[in-house]
Amino acid sequence: MQGERVTLRDGSEVLIREVRPDDKPLFEAGFARLGDRSRYQRFLSFRGGLTEGELAFFTELDHDDHDAVGAIDARTGEGLGVARLLRLRDDPSRAEAAATVIDPWQGRGLGTEIMRRLCDRAAARGVRRLSATLLASNRAMLAVFERVGPVRVVARYGVTIEIEVELPPPPPPGEGGP
Repeated sequence: MQGERVTLRDGSEVLIREVRPDDKPLFEAGFARLGDRSRYQRFLSFRGGLTEGELAFFTELDHDDHDAVGAIDARTGEGLGVARLLRLRDDPSRAEAAATVIDPWQGRGLGTEIMRRLCDRAAARGVRRLSATLLASNRAMLAVFERVGPVRVVARYGVTIEIEVELPPPPPPGEGGP
């Protein structure tokens, strides 16, 4: 399996790589492993499975304006999580971002690892700020964004908040990054 091999804080090994169109079965299986609470936190609504259109949207990417990286269990090949961004058309220096990790792998640092790699890729392509809408009670996702860069709450809508995250500048050529 191709990808960057990463060891999480509990010693688990994952492969992190960009999402591909042939990942649709991994997305379907991963969605099935999200509990009701995780689905609600990610999509801000209760929902069943993913439609064919959603699977296409989540996997058929240009890796510039719409990018995503996923994590795969290095032992089993199971899909574990994904971080994605969609650049804003009216301001190409900004992008909406989100991440999801299947329930059994939450709390191991995987969300932070995939989000950091996505942000490195985004910064190298000129994205300077991320925005995200999340439940105000979703402390774990807020902490992931805080590990990426300074977070500012820009709006509150009932139980949700909209945040902006300033990305650090990309590393100089030859010092890491995509």
